[in-house]
Amino acid sequence: MVKNVAIQQFLVQDEKRVRLDLFLKEQMPCFSRSFIQSLIRKGKVFVNKEVAKPAYLIEKGDRVEVNISPLGQPIPTPEPIPLDILWEDSSLLVVNKPAGMLVHPVSSGQGGTLVNALLAHGDHLSKVGGILRQGIVHRLDKDTSGVMVVAKDDPTHLALAAQFRKRIVRKTYLALVRGKPSQSEGTIEAKIGRSPKTGKKMTIEGRYSREAVTTYRMLRQWENWSLLEIRPLTGRTHQIRLHLHFINCFLLGDDRYGARKGRDFPYKLKRAMLHAKSLGFFHPRKEKWMEFEAPLPQDMNEAICCLEGK
Repeated sequence: MVKNVAIQQFLVQDEKRVRLDLFLKEQMPCFSRSFIQSLIRKGKVFVNKEVAKPAYLIEKGDRVEVNISPLGQPIPTPEPIPLDILWEDSSLLVVNKPAGMLVHPVSSGQGGTLVNALLAHGDHLSKVGGILRQGIVHRLDKDTSGVMVVAKDDPTHLALAAQFRKRIVRKTYLALVRGKPSQSEGTIEAKIGRSPKTGKKMTIEGRYSREAVTTYRMLRQWENWSLLEIRPLTGRTHQIRLHLHFINCFLLGDDRYGARKGRDFPYKLKRAMLHAKSLGFFHPRKEKWMEFEAPLPQDMNEAICCLEGK
């Protein structure tokens, strides 16, 4: 095998025919759709041992092979940005990402991201996600704070990515919302796909919608507001925000879905009130279940105190 190249193989088991890039995005959620499309264009994706075409629709029984390697992008610059490290060993580290920080650069030369901070902390990071996404196994939105796991080498990255794909990883979020669920706890099942009107927004039951499942539990409730514990069982883009919207609960501070719903909130919000509280997974080398928790950030704590009149 060529150095710095990793191979992933998949057997298509779903009866539904979908585009190859959408299928691979679901199987490898740690990689962006644009990165996957680049692999297809460069002839690094094979279906039934034949070089795949970008518009190919996968069928049940197809065998898909992906050769993943860095695409020769400029290496991001290390920056001495403080990291809140919850755990670290030779294979991985777990960090508490602050709100307002991008996980990785979206273009060469961009700084101030988690990747820039990680490169300053140490130069041993996985590269299967591309040079701009070194170490990044999964993502949080810029506004979302909380726990993330980072891979230091390619085998660890691929093993963790497989756990996300197989829904082994346990993710728990806290969300401050306007509204109240009809039940104190429940499961939301509503398919999510990319909006046909704009590529930046997602929608419920879109043309290319895929299964999406979220469970929730109400922790506290005030007159017009609720604090919910959220567990996404799948990993669709903007899943939590869309599923909250689906049950008439609107994430406070969210400027994309239902932005006007929280304008009467008594505390000035500067970002979406979503926090990745905990993350659990099997350590790829120790083969031991590990779970990490990040404390509630100051702004969410202040917002809750405001509601309770403290």
